[in-house]
Amino acid sequence: MTENYIGILTSGGDASGMNAAIRAVTRSAIFNGLKVKGIYRGYEGLIADEVKELNTEDVSNIIQRGGTILKTARSKDFMTPQGRAKAYETLRKEHITALVIIGGDGSLTGARIFADEHEDIVCIGLPGTIDNDLYGTDTTIGYDTALNTIVECVDKIRDTATSHDRLFFVEVMGRDAGFLAQYGAVAAGAEAAIIPEDHTDADQLETFINRGFRKTKNSSIVIVSESNKDKGALHYAKRVEKEYPQYDVRVSILGHLQRGGSPSAYDRILASRLGDGAIQALLEGQRNVMIGIHNDQIAYIPFAEAIKTDKPIDKSLIRILNELSI
Repeated sequence: MTENYIGILTSGGDASGMNAAIRAVTRSAIFNGLKVKGIYRGYEGLIADEVKELNTEDVSNIIQRGGTILKTARSKDFMTPQGRAKAYETLRKEHITALVIIGGDGSLTGARIFADEHEDIVCIGLPGTIDNDLYGTDTTIGYDTALNTIVECVDKIRDTATSHDRLFFVEVMGRDAGFLAQYGAVAAGAEAAIIPEDHTDADQLETFINRGFRKTKNSSIVIVSESNKDKGALHYAKRVEKEYPQYDVRVSILGHLQRGGSPSAYDRILASRLGDGAIQALLEGQRNVMIGIHNDQIAYIPFAEAIKTDKPIDKSLIRILNELSI
């Protein structure tokens, strides 16, 4: 009788802690008498049958590494029924009956669609994204590490801003979610954060300048989410140059610096707990859920809820940042 396997892949943008999750899924599965196959390059590799069995030694010495040993990719083919059919053929050929997907919103959306089309494949998601925008989990794998990187970078930028009496706009990742920008601004002592969730009739730039920088400060840092809704740091810098030409303005776009680096202790622990949680969910007969963390407890969140519900930001942080930036 042919033995069945659990498949594991990482998809979308990489996030520090993915390797810790791969390690946890693999070793927890083996401990519980299950076998694991790693799928390289995400859904693209699943379509192309880039699959290899993993054992305990294959995931040794990776918990401290950033990125993902399984590589990752974004797959246009998997967005089509034909591509998903090829992926299903690979799973059948490799005797994979359960699939653990580590990724963000797009990756879990793909998992939900695939699970609906092929009910004999059990899909379990792990929230691996620096954006922290998946509903139902307090935090996502990679978010804490990215946040610490932002704070480290802003601390260094502030030295230059202060030395030259400059106004810096620092752009961080987050897509349409402002978690990195808002929490990074509070942690780094920035004067303001421009985020998609803080849209009101008031002009955020005008409010900021009149509140703090224009009245009391010679240098200042504003952290801006890369969101298309807010048009990014360059947009605001150009506005200042036009509307407030007396200020010396600079822009720093942190970009992929935020994705790399050794994962923080918190991300390693989170990824280990969620990876083990994926195997426990399979043993319990769960299917088509994301494994999250809520109030420091493992939680199972249906795919539809995790990807379709907007995760709210803590609006009290907006008030706190405003008060502390005077």
